[in-house]
Amino acid sequence: MAQILHPDLPHFIAFGEALTDLTRIGADRWRSSCGGSPWSVAVAMSTLGQLSAFAGAISRDAFGDEIWRCSQAAHLDLRFLQQLARPPLLVVTHEVDPPRAFFIGQDSADLHFRPDGLPAGWTRSLRWAHFGSLGLVRPPLAPRLLALAQALKAEGRLISYDPNFRAPPMDASYDDTLEQMCRLADVIKVSEADLRGLFRLPDHRSGLAQIAAWNPGAWLLLTRGEAGATLYHGVEECTALPPRVDVVDAVGASDARLAALLDSLMRDAGAPAEVHLRWSLAAGATACTAAGFAPPLPALVAALVDGVQVVKT
Repeated sequence: MAQILHPDLPHFIAFGEALTDLTRIGADRWRSSCGGSPWSVAVAMSTLGQLSAFAGAISRDAFGDEIWRCSQAAHLDLRFLQQLARPPLLVVTHEVDPPRAFFIGQDSADLHFRPDGLPAGWTRSLRWAHFGSLGLVRPPLAPRLLALAQALKAEGRLISYDPNFRAPPMDASYDDTLEQMCRLADVIKVSEADLRGLFRLPDHRSGLAQIAAWNPGAWLLLTRGEAGATLYHGVEECTALPPRVDVVDAVGASDARLAALLDSLMRDAGAPAEVHLRWSLAAGATACTAAGFAPPLPALVAALVDGVQVVKT
């Protein structure tokens, strides 16, 4: 019997981890929220209007159930979410200012994700696949995702990559994965702090130059938080400052910036770098206007685009 290709299969899929953030909000009070950079990027892409999915595994308990509910509310394709009888992946932020956190995830569900359990024909609808964060660090998931990224690239699919540096797992043992992912990615997003941590150098520009040498044809987004971002593509270079908003918190702003860049490229890949960067920074600003992760609504992003200030060099 021929395999059925569903017409509504996603055009964008983020692979990696979904987790639960546990944050201390008082002496004996904690707040939980759904998170994980790849999951947040998938949610933001869906909110921006793309057929989107997060492909990963979550626990079959109260934490996993909440991620499932939030994924459903965000209109992610739930056929790509695998719920397993394994422990949850948690990040515990026990001090907020300055933030101090640790992960709990020994043999957690995310490590047992199986790409062979995804819907039939899913790669034929796929345009962009996103990878990064803890999913590419922790075995046995990491080598599985790296092999998947390589296979998708060989099939002609576009790849985005956000290393999302975390110490200590991203030490020298991560160097080979970093190079391989940078070489095959069509979009790479890094912050100055990411570059200092990944390359273990005080000057972020050394790491930026190395990534550009590995893959001179990629779109490279360098983010600087409130100081804006620079988007590089071949000989194109555009730097801009985000629009002014009343900031509540910056949770998820970096993921919203990346998602909006990918959304802009999916809609009009031939547009100038300035157009893509304006949409990216406007989306990141909207994510700062509400507590917790606030996915960027297109109408709010559009209203802020003109407020992005391009820096002339």
